[in-house]
Amino acid sequence: MIRITLAAILLATPVYAAEKKEESCKYQGQVMAAVQAARLDRVKHAQAEQVILDSNPAWPAQYSKAIPQLVSHIYAMKRRDLKVTEFGPLLEQQCLENWDQIQAMQQQLKSN
Repeated sequence: MIRITLAAILLATPVYAAEKKEESCKYQGQVMAAVQAARLDRVKHAQAEQVILDSNPAWPAQYSKAIPQLVSHIYAMKRRDLKVTEFGPLLEQQCLENWDQIQAMQQQLKSN
């Protein structure tokens, strides 16, 4: 389930050539953690993106483009499940592990 979300997020988030894999994955994990925190804080689904953006997140603005996809994914889950797993570090780890595959998918999409 998280791998499907990972692919959607990485494809929705532009990655710049100068950006390092570790840095990009760290930011993606931060975005995921912010969405999970909003859900656990009982922020309404419709307000989650704006609440996160209003918090002046530390990640570069282009990563905020993934928030809607993450909100849809995280808000579909039960809160009790969100309490036992930290999805930010999980997403970061999977991003690192699947980086080459995702980059290939992005290149393929660009060439089509």
